[in-house]
Amino acid sequence: MSGEKGPVIFVDDDEDLLPAAGQMLELAGFSPIVVNSAEAALARIDENFNGPVVSDIRMPRMNGLQLFDRVKAIDTDIPFVLITGHGDVELAVAAIKDGAYDFISKPYETDRLLVTLNRASENRHLVLENRRLRDAVVRSAGDMPLLGNAPSMTWLRETIRQIADTDVDVLVEGETGTGKEVVADLLHRWSRRSTKPFVALNCGALPESVIESELFGHEAGAFTGAHRRRIGRLEYANGGTLFLDEIESMPPALQIKLLRVLETRQVTPLGTNETRSINVRVVAATKVDLSDPAARGDFREDLYFRLNVVTVNIPPLRERREDIPILFAHFLERACKRFGKPVWEITAAVRNHLIGHDWPGNVRELAHFADRVALGLEGAPNSPPGKRDAELSLSLSEKVSFYEATVIRNALRECDGDVRRTTEFLQVPRKTFYDKLKRYGIIPGAYRSSRDCSKSS
Repeated sequence: MSGEKGPVIFVDDDEDLLPAAGQMLELAGFSPIVVNSAEAALARIDENFNGPVVSDIRMPRMNGLQLFDRVKAIDTDIPFVLITGHGDVELAVAAIKDGAYDFISKPYETDRLLVTLNRASENRHLVLENRRLRDAVVRSAGDMPLLGNAPSMTWLRETIRQIADTDVDVLVEGETGTGKEVVADLLHRWSRRSTKPFVALNCGALPESVIESELFGHEAGAFTGAHRRRIGRLEYANGGTLFLDEIESMPPALQIKLLRVLETRQVTPLGTNETRSINVRVVAATKVDLSDPAARGDFREDLYFRLNVVTVNIPPLRERREDIPILFAHFLERACKRFGKPVWEITAAVRNHLIGHDWPGNVRELAHFADRVALGLEGAPNSPPGKRDAELSLSLSEKVSFYEATVIRNALRECDGDVRRTTEFLQVPRKTFYDKLKRYGIIPGAYRSSRDCSKSS
């Protein structure tokens, strides 16, 4: 499909070459912008230009190297590819060291140019996507931690703000990992109760013998082992908010007691007949549909109706996929700061995983994935970090060429740019090696370093 891969600016003062170049790029799926001068190219470029620039070096008025300097001043991340004649190779090598994306020697092979442009285009798309995500994280900072622009999230934030400062109890419904405690915390923080305690209790994490004491409290001697008086969570949250997670797991006997507390706003600790008045707001959370008798099981219907004054539903991540990239960017930035790591750029493989995965663990699973990426444990699922994966969209022959060129460049780097040692290291004939250098536009002298391939494993 024409234009599927985005724009490419092709600059050459050879008027006879431009139509053929434009047709080649269009057939390859790009949106070609062919111009005959550097000045015309600059008129089409700004910091939001979504593609690479290809330019011949030798042109009148402003040459390709001068154009490269001007483009770099606009945005250093715009991939710039130089087309060089034999006499310009050293200039091109210097430009590579100065930040040019690649150079290709004349006469160039179409396949070689397209492999480079596919990689460059993907690279540019990822750069702009990372920028957009970082900007979105900054713009949405006031909405944290309920980040997202999906209509369902906009509705959720508006609903929370609308009911936060009321004294009604709230039932929060959502799958595991969607952020039910986050919603409960916001209901507390955005209310006049925010200066009082926010107390959380997971009803599914404690046995029945413990949860009753945790919730209602007990007096000294109320039962074996009760050596001291204990204030229950209901009483401790007085004036504030009590968050009961996994309310569906509460034992039936305790459901009756909780229902009475909700109706009377009084609590009776174990071991005493004394009732104490409390002013507490209850936010209960469940991962099942309590309105459905089959899903509700032994959860009391009257308690459900008492809690169901206001119900807030949190959408699963798969139903708001447009929010996944920005959420991941937020979690990744937070994880990198926490672990003292440099902020990773989102790669093509990570992006594909974000889009293609169903995220059954929802936001919690996404945050854990960001932690693994930040730690360098996962550049993509089952792939080592740092892998160049922009070639995922290339054809098989393009992938083979890209891989072969990468191996050659790495070998030259290991062997200090020495051709003899590199051919021995790769076990290829010298003539074959030179043919491949010419095909991929690789200059051994550009790979000088202090390393030696004899030390490589």
